Amino acid sequence: MEFRIGPAGNSDSFYEEGMKSSVQAPGWLRDRGLNAYEYSLGHGISLTEKTALAIREQAEACGVQVSVHAPYYVNLTSPDPEKREASCEYIVRSAERAKWLGGSRVVVHAGAYQKQDRELALRACREGLLACCRRLDAMGLTGIRLCPETMGRPGQIGGLAETLALCLADERLLPCVDFAHLHALSGGGLKTRADFARVLDEAENTLGLERARQMHIHFSAIEFTDKGEKRHRTFSEEGFGPAFSDLAPELVQRNYRPVIICECNGTQAEDAARMRDMLLEAERAALCGPLPAERTENRPENTKCTEKSGKNVLNRENNFAKRLNI
Repeated sequence: MEFRIGPAGNSDSFYEEGMKSSVQAPGWLRDRGLNAYEYSLGHGISLTEKTALAIREQAEACGVQVSVHAPYYVNLTSPDPEKREASCEYIVRSAERAKWLGGSRVVVHAGAYQKQDRELALRACREGLLACCRRLDAMGLTGIRLCPETMGRPGQIGGLAETLALCLADERLLPCVDFAHLHALSGGGLKTRADFARVLDEAENTLGLERARQMHIHFSAIEFTDKGEKRHRTFSEEGFGPAFSDLAPELVQRNYRPVIICECNGTQAEDAARMRDMLLEAERAALCGPLPAERTENRPENTKCTEKSGKNVLNRENNFAKRLNI
């Protein structure tokens, strides 16, 4: 089992601690036990090759896997052919920068319906993604995987079933399952572990287990209205779901190997670290069962889980922690 966990962009604390450039992000994340980083091109593609290669050098040295988020204004379903072509160009340019960064995943917002027939819009989106894949092939970017994202508003293409169906168009397409968006779209429907299990079941039934295990994941707390997503929130803000503690044991039990990106507003690195800890706790519970609270306090580091399962459990737990680089 191997998880990659980290933030989308830089937390407020990154700058508060004196950091000036995203070139410094991989080392800063490594020091906090995180090993993934999503570079956002959401508001425009200004990243230069020189800066991208500098980030890549640091990321490779620090064991941090980089992904890219394409511009938010991509719309592969636009009725205007020039706008569809421009959207494809944005995706291809984002993929080029992903390669510069040493990454292999580009998260994509597919578009909006804009009063079009839903099936026709989905078909246009599918054709647009395939056109992007052909462009990537022609440029020698065959190692880049496009990740259509589940979205948080009804007028957007990005329901779970729609996103999974788009990924069937080409083996290189992976879903970016944004659980906060799904929570908002369903009016707060992710309340229990069973709710998360149903999402993973649908992914596995559509794409197959091995492909589902590799999915890209976005996670945060979220505020929503009857119109869907309103804004991302943080784990420390009360009253906002969903709860990663309900997803973590499902990922562990199913032996998933995702990239997990935290999008909590301003605390994305800190909350990514909390998610990492929840995964570790889920792994410990899977190996040896949860311990009573009084037995987990002040335990020596080298005696975790030995009460029930002995050295074999300890070794497996330590190996899991090493794969998380903590």
